[in-house]
Amino acid sequence: MSCTLVLKELESYGSAQTRKTYRRHGAVGPLYGVKFGDLHKMVRRIKVDHPLAIELWSSGNIDARLLATMIADPARMTMTALRAWMKDVDWHGLSSALSNVAQRSPVAVKMMRAWMSARSEVVAGTGWMMLAGLCREAPDSLTRGEYKAFLKTIEKEIHAAPNRVRYSMNQALIGIGTYIDEKSALATAERVGKVEVDHGDTSCKTPLAAPYIRKAAEKQRSKLAKSQA
Repeated sequence: MSCTLVLKELESYGSAQTRKTYRRHGAVGPLYGVKFGDLHKMVRRIKVDHPLAIELWSSGNIDARLLATMIADPARMTMTALRAWMKDVDWHGLSSALSNVAQRSPVAVKMMRAWMSARSEVVAGTGWMMLAGLCREAPDSLTRGEYKAFLKTIEKEIHAAPNRVRYSMNQALIGIGTYIDEKSALATAERVGKVEVDHGDTSCKTPLAAPYIRKAAEKQRSKLAKSQA
């Protein structure tokens, strides 16, 4: 599909209500307001199309950029390409979307560490969201010792971190506890306690890590038991 046709299709799915929801979540810039369900329908049809992803991102449209992260080829996402896209990210919804493709790239760990240490709230938040994703999708990307080191960093820095970084760190803590090291993450979560995040004019909430980890880890064990039965 051409970029022009995809943009027209995105526009046809847009709605005022979804635009309003995106705006409440911090989205700025041009957008049609396309629900994620409709984006996923398009992804199932388009599959991976890296050249199209680049064109969609370059359009500057928020919906197009969200779709771009879903159809981009992670294997072709270099540090240069990821940094270029990161410069355009100015709200947490797009940050989370970019983390999804970045964490599947060949430079995931290196990029994650670089972004985590950034002064920018949105960049650092993207880095920590990548860690949460790596726990689930590529747990062997880091050693157990490296995960434990991240737990120490989270415990030490989470409450003083910028708003969205706190949220991403909490997600990373949950990821480590669910997929990597339940015992150590639970101990960290108990010491960390409640993490306060301002979600603005939305109904979003920050999950309390310890009970979330227990529930999610139990679900993972149940899945594993069924697969081995």
